Amino acid sequence: MLDARLLRSDPAAVAANLARRGFQLDVERFRALEERRKLAQVAADEFRAARNAHAKNVGKAKAQGQDIAGLLAEGEALGRKLEGLEKDLAAVQAESDDLMLGLPNLLHESVPDGRDESANVEVRRWGTPREFEWQPLDHVAIGERLADTAMDFEAAGRISGARFVVLKGGLARLHRALIQYMLDLHTGRHGYTEIYAPYLVARSSLVGTGQLPKFEADLFKVTSGEAEFFLIPTAEVPVTNLARDSILEAATLPRRYAAHTPCFRSEAGSYGKDTRGMIRQHQFEKVELVHVCKPEDSYAELELLVGNAEQVLQGLGLPYRVVALCAGDIGFSSARTYDIEVWLPGQQKYREISSCSNCEAFQARRMQARWRNPATNKPEPVHTLNGSGLAVGRTLVAVLENYQQGDGSVAIPPALRNYMDGAEVIKG
Repeated sequence: MLDARLLRSDPAAVAANLARRGFQLDVERFRALEERRKLAQVAADEFRAARNAHAKNVGKAKAQGQDIAGLLAEGEALGRKLEGLEKDLAAVQAESDDLMLGLPNLLHESVPDGRDESANVEVRRWGTPREFEWQPLDHVAIGERLADTAMDFEAAGRISGARFVVLKGGLARLHRALIQYMLDLHTGRHGYTEIYAPYLVARSSLVGTGQLPKFEADLFKVTSGEAEFFLIPTAEVPVTNLARDSILEAATLPRRYAAHTPCFRSEAGSYGKDTRGMIRQHQFEKVELVHVCKPEDSYAELELLVGNAEQVLQGLGLPYRVVALCAGDIGFSSARTYDIEVWLPGQQKYREISSCSNCEAFQARRMQARWRNPATNKPEPVHTLNGSGLAVGRTLVAVLENYQQGDGSVAIPPALRNYMDGAEVIKG
């Protein structure tokens, strides 16, 4: 959520920033709504004060033995009037809240201009794409050549429908090895605290991290009687909400968390995109990294977060590049985002495998996540960051395509062999 004080004091500047995203803020609607809110607040406050003063008069009259029947009737009338004014105030406040919750984050000044991904700016590359002596296959064709249909989309379709996969044997184990490798790297070398978090969350948690109310169509909702839950689209949701409704002491910051969870996305807006293979699934695994820190540290934390995610790919020997997302391609809650894109020989292109974002105070305001600033001794919003470290399914795809062999087998990256009982290859 944006800083309401900034929006009230300089809505034109906020509108100009949001326009870089292609988002049009209706300044006149906001000003009119704000004026209605002020008038409703003043009216409710005035009647509340009048009711309280009247209650004191009733008490004095009663103490003096006076007939208070008329005063009680007058007090009831004031109460009914106040109740109506408070309902009016609640209605305009709800409209104001809806407007605020629909506004994306302000962009950091360093975010490149641009309308779509074509304007993203490459920051650096690591590794050299492998040259093959044959036309490299994509991961679907590789999976089909492995023993016992190790990557089975047909079986998954019978079980659940499109955009699911069943992994078997060596591929299932390689998938698990990647998860263990990522967690061990982040908790052991990088010092993250591992988190096991719920996979079902309340609506309020998704409002806190910015997925709701705007992106409900992208989520899977589960109901049981009157209870409502959502399957998490990413571990960012439950892990970031660990700071919800809290005041954190400065000495405990930064807090850095790593969590492996399944992720569930309806992919409502991706009809026709990546229908082949494991790139875009309804259910996939991810190791997520979340940082909670002081505001002055958040951009240093963003660079650290990106670097930690990069080291997964470096350890696996997978070529990649880092790009800074432009204004028109950046996520709703983010102030600045780097994408890490891994090289896929089967597609002959770089594809996103991690998105690392600094949300600044945007999520913290929605969650009431604060820290106590020693300089003022007052609670202030923390800054929150998140990024994949990495998306497991896409990392599996990258390993299969980059380590494919001419005989149909797949070499296992050296970093993963300890997790595979020393095996060096998955055979076709």
